[in-house]
Amino acid sequence: MSDPKRMDARYYELLEQLQAVDFVLVDLNLYLDTHPTDVQAIQQYNHYVQARWNLAQEFERLYGPLTHFGHSISNAPWRWSESPWPWEV
Repeated sequence: MSDPKRMDARYYELLEQLQAVDFVLVDLNLYLDTHPTDVQAIQQYNHYVQARWNLAQEFERLYGPLTHFGHSISNAPWRWSESPWPWEV
């Protein structure tokens, strides 16, 4: 397999931020499964959901969709087939 195309620094910065927020969301989700009435945790979860949405919107505006099958808006031209995909970097 060939080396993926090198992207600019902002690409990697946004991906790292998305990974960090995703980790927090998974952790909070697991916590809320066992503490469903913790209002503070629910507020934190909702905060990070919004933060993730904002990061994903910025990433997709600059670099194209993160996911497919109806989970991300795609502008013309269709860029899903362009490399690198987020999991390749």
